[in-house]
Amino acid sequence: MASHKLLVTPPKALLKPLSIPNQLLLGPGPSNLPPRIMAAGGLQMIGSMSKDMYQIMDEIKEGIQYVFQTRNPLTLVISGSGHCALEAALVNVLEPGDSFLVGANGIWGQRAVDIGERIGARVHPMTKDPGGHYTLQEVEEGLAQHKPVLLFLTHGESSTGVLQPLDGFGELCHRYKCLLLVDSVASLGGTPLYMDRQGIDILYSGSQKALNAPPGTSLISFSDKAKKKMYSRKTKPFSFYLDIKWLANFWGCDDQPRMYHHTIPVISLYSLRESLALIAEQVHGLHSTGGDRATGWIVEGAACREGTIPGHCNIHTLRTQAAESGLRPSSSAGHETGSPTYFHLGPVSHRAHCQPPVQSPGRIPGLQPASHEGLENSWRQHREAAAYLHGRLQALGLQLFVKDPALRLPTVTTVAVPAGYDWRDIVSYVIDHFDIEIMGGLGPSTGKVLRIGLLGCNATRENVDRVTEALRAALQHCPKKKL
Repeated sequence: MASHKLLVTPPKALLKPLSIPNQLLLGPGPSNLPPRIMAAGGLQMIGSMSKDMYQIMDEIKEGIQYVFQTRNPLTLVISGSGHCALEAALVNVLEPGDSFLVGANGIWGQRAVDIGERIGARVHPMTKDPGGHYTLQEVEEGLAQHKPVLLFLTHGESSTGVLQPLDGFGELCHRYKCLLLVDSVASLGGTPLYMDRQGIDILYSGSQKALNAPPGTSLISFSDKAKKKMYSRKTKPFSFYLDIKWLANFWGCDDQPRMYHHTIPVISLYSLRESLALIAEQVHGLHSTGGDRATGWIVEGAACREGTIPGHCNIHTLRTQAAESGLRPSSSAGHETGSPTYFHLGPVSHRAHCQPPVQSPGRIPGLQPASHEGLENSWRQHREAAAYLHGRLQALGLQLFVKDPALRLPTVTTVAVPAGYDWRDIVSYVIDHFDIEIMGGLGPSTGKVLRIGLLGCNATRENVDRVTEALRAALQHCPKKKL
C-alpha cells in the first residue's frame, strides 16, 4: 500500500482521446508522413542492441551514404534533431582556442556561432543580411585572415530560402588546412549534393524535411580528415552523449564489438530506414498525383522482412497495420512463402497528402534502383515543383525574396511579406480556413518573409495549387493597412 496520498490527480486532458488535426504541412518542416512511414512507426519494438536492430542500423548507414553520396565509414545517426547533429559536429571537432570561421547568413549560422563560443573556440562570423550567400573569394579572404580549423556553411538556409553553392569550397578549405562543415537539413533530397566529390568533411541533415520521417533523428558523416582531427584531440569533448568515438562504436563504424552508449529511438529508426528506402526506390513522377486521387504500391517486405522480428513483425501483423493505414493487399500479388506482398494504396483523398511510390500493379521484381536514379528523381521532383510554385506566386503579384533563381532553395521558398499586411494574419488565415501550414520568417528573417515548404512527397503541383489558392483568399480577406 502507498504510504502517502497523491498530491496530483490524473490530468483531465489525458483522460480524453488524443485528437490530431488533419493538416497539410507546407512550412519549412516538419513535413507530412507517407502511409508507409506511418506504418513503420506502428511496428513492434525490438531490443535496441539486438542483432535485428544492428541490421536495421547498418541498412540506415548505407542509406545515408547513398543520399549523402559518400563512402565514409564514419557515417551514423544522432538521436536528436538536426540541431543536435550540428552540436555533435562542433563539440567533437572544436577544442578551446581553435579558430572557427562561420558563414552567418541566417539563423543556423547564428546558432553555429553561439555553440562555438560556448565551446571556447575563437569564432569569426562572416555576417550577411538575410538573402545573402558566400563566394569563393569571400571565403578565401576569411581563411587567409583567420586560419581556421573549421568552416561552417549552410547549404539550404531555411530561414531565408537561400541555396548556398558548394562547388570548390572543399578544395579551397583543404588548401588552407581547414575542414568544411555543411548543414544540409533543409536541402538533403531536394537538390544535388555530393559529399565526397565536393570535398565536404562533415555533413549533417535531419529526418523531418524532404525525407518525410518524424522529427528527432539526424544523419551525419565524417571524412577521414575530420576523423583524424577528432581522434587526435587533446581534450575530451564536452558532451558524453554526443561523443563521436562512442557513437561510432555503437553504430558499427570502427570494426570493434559494439558497446552500449545510450538507448536509441528504435521506432524512429524504423521510420528513418523506410524514408531512405523511399528515396532509393523513387521513380520520376511518382508523387505527381495530378488530382485529388492517387494509387500506389508498397512492398510488405520493404517495411518488415518476415521472420526478422519473430512473433511481432510478420505478414499477419503488417497486413493488419497496413489495413489500419488504409492499405490493402493487391489481388494480383503472389502470397506464396518467401514472396513479398504488395499493398495497394487508393483510391485515397488528396488530404492524405503524401503517397507511397507509384508502381505497376502486381508483382514487382526487386526494387533495386539503377545507379542514382532514385536520388536524382527526388532532386528533379523538387526542382519542378518549386519552379511551378514560383510562377504561381508571381502570378498573384507576390515577390520572391531571393532574387537570383540559381540561389533559391527548392525545398523552402521565401516570399517577401506583401506591403501593408501583417504576416501573422496571412499565416493564421491559411491554417484556419484551409488547414494548410505555412510559416513566417525565423531569426533574422522574422517579419520579412513567408516560408512555403515543398518537402519530399509534399512537393506536388496539386499542393502548389492548394497553397496558392489559399494565399489568394488570404490576400483578399486579411486586413491591409494603407501605405
